[in-house]
Amino acid sequence: MKWPAWRRTKTLLVVLIGFIVLIAFLVWLNRRRSGGPLLTWSRSARIKSVPVASTEVPLPGSPTPDTSPTETSSPASASSPTPLVSPAGLIIPVAGVRPDQLVDTFSEARSEGRVHDAIDIPAPQGTPVLAVANGKILKLFQSERGGTTIYQLSSDEKFIYYYAHLNGYAAGLSEGQTVMQGATIAYVGDTGNAGAGNYHLHFSIAITSDPKRFWDGVNINPYPLLRK
Repeated sequence: MKWPAWRRTKTLLVVLIGFIVLIAFLVWLNRRRSGGPLLTWSRSARIKSVPVASTEVPLPGSPTPDTSPTETSSPASASSPTPLVSPAGLIIPVAGVRPDQLVDTFSEARSEGRVHDAIDIPAPQGTPVLAVANGKILKLFQSERGGTTIYQLSSDEKFIYYYAHLNGYAAGLSEGQTVMQGATIAYVGDTGNAGAGNYHLHFSIAITSDPKRFWDGVNINPYPLLRK
């Protein structure tokens, strides 16, 4: 017995719909087992990138546009009492001064809202000032605040040593000259804004990113480095 044409068409439609439902169920089951979304309304899923936190730390003391040396008492910078790097093997830069005689004046306030960013080492006028480490004399500079000063570059070119309120330079000292640790480079005085009769060495250390900008850097505390 032959089925009417409409019954055959109806049966084919039912079989086709059943097949589609079966495929959809299998797809749903697979997504559920794999932990993906149960339903999706787009043909392609877009994965948004998640930004990863950077572990890069910007280096402090990055150079600013070129300027002339300012008449400051030490390299202009933000103070850093706990530096990531620091010089080793330094000596006290004033002859005859013992480590236990040093006083930490690094964070003390100064005029015009400034922070000292250095230590003062009292000594009689004319006491030899010694090179704190091996290095090159970058600049012999006369400053309104610092008076007679010296900027010295460390041998690894990472640090600037600054000596201020000097009474005068050692004979023959010149810019570009390499000096050895312990060599006499100047003498204790009271020039600049030290105050008449207030004989001492103003000494600072700065991390430098550009030795040509010897007046600029990030100051670190010399006190714990000289006490070692």
